[in-house]
Amino acid sequence: MAIVLDLLNNDPRRSGQVARPRHPEKAHRPDQPIARKPSWIRVKAPGSEKFAETQKIVRQHGLVTVCEEAGCPNIGECWEKKHATFMIMGDTCTRACAFCNVRTGLPEALEAGEPERVADAVAKLGLAHVVVTSVDRDDLSDGGAEHFSQTIRAIRAAAPQTTIEVLTPDFLRKDGALEVVVAAGPDVFNHNLETVPSKYLTVRPGARYFHSIRLLQRVKELDPRMFTKSGIMVGLGEERHEVLQLMDDLRSADVDFMTIGQYLQPTRKHHEIKNFVTPEEFASYAAIGAAKGFLLVSSSPLTRSSHHAGDDFARLKAARLAQQGQPGIGVPSGPSPPPYPPPLRREGNRAPLPAKRGGVGGKRLHATTVPGSSSSSSSGPIGTMPLGFSCG
Repeated sequence: MAIVLDLLNNDPRRSGQVARPRHPEKAHRPDQPIARKPSWIRVKAPGSEKFAETQKIVRQHGLVTVCEEAGCPNIGECWEKKHATFMIMGDTCTRACAFCNVRTGLPEALEAGEPERVADAVAKLGLAHVVVTSVDRDDLSDGGAEHFSQTIRAIRAAAPQTTIEVLTPDFLRKDGALEVVVAAGPDVFNHNLETVPSKYLTVRPGARYFHSIRLLQRVKELDPRMFTKSGIMVGLGEERHEVLQLMDDLRSADVDFMTIGQYLQPTRKHHEIKNFVTPEEFASYAAIGAAKGFLLVSSSPLTRSSHHAGDDFARLKAARLAQQGQPGIGVPSGPSPPPYPPPLRREGNRAPLPAKRGGVGGKRLHATTVPGSSSSSSSGPIGTMPLGFSCG
């Protein structure tokens, strides 16, 4: 039997409020079958002392996390390490994606004090790297871009040593919004494609595939030194050749880092799982992505955008340094990458720009998160359970 972990019962943020459907737009859809999860999708059940400490800090600051709202399978592992991914601008999304467990509806007004509360929580948790995401806010004139900017600035002030990764909406029809977020200077800009273009109408109907590609490309035009990242789920009925084409599309936008994880169905009203991709297939995607020129590819059944984000950021920096002819500077443990191109020339006092990396024939760097790594490991039959899908 599949078990979806619900950590939102008795949520103090909603005390005294009238209960309402989490996904009203899906209420009258026919039930979809829920497939039994294979043996390689197992995680440790949360509930440790450090998990409780993380939850307490989140609750005390009145914050929302995508870890809880999306039913992330890795919450036990991440919160044990006091790693939480904050979801700003409320817990209600204006989109109605077929895969996502985040609440759908008309959001409430933005909270002016939220950026400072997020920053204070980051400092109290002692995070070396933080991921900040949000719901879609199509109701706002800038899609919430200024709120992202304020949150980034607040974290810089409260925890100056913390590196910042943002996972943003697509800012569709929000002219100038992307520029506001990039100008705030996050270390990593992430925007997920989620699936291949042929599945957008049924899986992600409110978004536009090539708009998302262009968004990621525009980030590099605005700041070539900023790391860019995007992720997809597999198991939604996509074909292998479509995933490979999507990789080429991301490389054409000079995206540095790609994540690939298994789609897990939150409820019977959500899109059904068409197939479970094997660990060997995930490893194959990682190898192909490395050959196509990504600085890093994280590909495993339990890979999610913010899972091991801090470790992955260290690998990203090391991979870029190595590409620029500086191997050995901050290189994390792991297999040695292949040879790299010569160092880039400097322009005045500016730091060297990232090298252009081509398609299949481009310079290649090592991939990570393959079967046997921590992202896809199982802690055994005792205290483990199959969990639900992560939106992030």
